[in-house]
Amino acid sequence: MNKKIIFLLLIGLLVVDIAYGQCAMCKKVAGDASTAGENDTSIGEQLNSGILYLMAIPYVVLFILFRKKIFGFLKELKSAGR
Repeated sequence: MNKKIIFLLLIGLLVVDIAYGQCAMCKKVAGDASTAGENDTSIGEQLNSGILYLMAIPYVVLFILFRKKIFGFLKELKSAGR
């Protein structure tokens, strides 16, 4: 078991460097927006909005797929509290 954990940690450490360089376009846009001046914040705001949008989509999809189970669990939890 310990060998598996050590192996996964080593693989994780190797992948961090690769994953860090995957978003070159976002880094360039954010860098350009920060050096453009204080009045030109729309690009940075749009980038942040896009990131939030991409973050929210998987949660919405999972909620749609598992809504019956979620509501069933909440009903069961509510009836157990009585």
